Amino acid sequence: MRNNAHNTDDEVLIRAEHVSKKFCRSLKRSLWYGAQDVANSLMPWKRSLERIGIGEKLGEPELRPEEFWAVRDVSFEVRRGECLGLIGHNGAGKSTLLKILNSLIRPDSGRITMKGRVGALIELSAGFNPILTGRENIYNQAALLGFSKKETDANFDAIVDFAQLEPFLDMPVQNYSSGMRVKLGFAVSTQLEPDILLIDEVLAVGDIGFRQKSLNKMAELLDKCAVIFVTHSMPQILRVCNEVMVLENGKSLFKGADIGAGVERFIAHFDSVGQTVTGSGEVEVVGLTIWTVDGCAGLGETVNVRYGDEVTISIEVRAREHLRAAKLHFVVWNSELLPVLDVMGPDLTGFQFEFGHDGRSKLTARIGELFLGAGKYSVSAVINSIDNKRVLCRFDSAVNLLVRADSFSGAHALHCPEWSIESVSKEGQLTIEENA
Repeated sequence: MRNNAHNTDDEVLIRAEHVSKKFCRSLKRSLWYGAQDVANSLMPWKRSLERIGIGEKLGEPELRPEEFWAVRDVSFEVRRGECLGLIGHNGAGKSTLLKILNSLIRPDSGRITMKGRVGALIELSAGFNPILTGRENIYNQAALLGFSKKETDANFDAIVDFAQLEPFLDMPVQNYSSGMRVKLGFAVSTQLEPDILLIDEVLAVGDIGFRQKSLNKMAELLDKCAVIFVTHSMPQILRVCNEVMVLENGKSLFKGADIGAGVERFIAHFDSVGQTVTGSGEVEVVGLTIWTVDGCAGLGETVNVRYGDEVTISIEVRAREHLRAAKLHFVVWNSELLPVLDVMGPDLTGFQFEFGHDGRSKLTARIGELFLGAGKYSVSAVINSIDNKRVLCRFDSAVNLLVRADSFSGAHALHCPEWSIESVSKEGQLTIEENA
């Protein structure tokens, strides 16, 4: 994690003061409201009030029919050497806020102050002319960022080397894949080393190698500029950010240097993926209960778990067809829908069981201590045929786990082994001094 020490006030490069932005759900009303707003902004008396600051004291405008707040009363500062991570669900206002900061959208109220040259990667095709080549777009993008041709010439080779697109430089950008456009845009925005860097979640499009390279570059630039980073990846937030802001319905729910507290606030509002049942339909899940120290939860519910708590899962299944036996295993998924734990049988292919005379069976898996990192997880139950060639029933998001820990490390699994301290003598012999 980056150093959280704040610099002096004159190094504040980004300042947002009570910023609000509203949109309209109705196209017809939106056009009418837009015409009204333009007319009001042209009134000499209104411009005079805004120049002397009285307009801001009047408060944020009221909502008209069909309008809603995309961003509401958001304030923050980002200094040189700091990276603010913006997290929230889709529609929380993250991208809208970045567009306001990049002057693509005008706020309805509040004030934005930006010092220095701004590099932004907000949308895949933003700033690119599709009929121009990659080479021509590099110069166009650099000019939009405020860099001269001489400065761009000096950095051209570094940009091309970082993007790894030299064979495609003279091809029109409209023929680039989404990943290639991200590489080109990120290379231009970062290799020219702007004072302010705005990065939306477009990095999710690139391949793993490029994402790793991009995160390393962001960490390298952080000492020289102020960064605002939007992502749904909590490990990425932990890696490059020293502050985090949680947005929900346009409002700031949390802002601070305690990344773990911010992530926990975010996952507390996490909307679980809806339950889905797939498979051949030969078996159905009648009931499922997960037990922890703090209580229990049934199908579709969420249970709180502390790091290291013992967990037990009970499931009742029924065979709709004439089946004698099947195999069962549970899969635990994180909030990014990546599998982090597979609860298997002794042969690591699933627990084999037989159905009762009435076609029903109840199975219990005592998992024991659960060493998952802080976050929200979903549990899937998967029932396969004995030969594992057919999925008889797959119940996704059957139940949810909210794991809490004293600290947030970004890791999916945590383990505390038995430690020992050893000293090495001059002869190279090891001596165990103390067990930890």
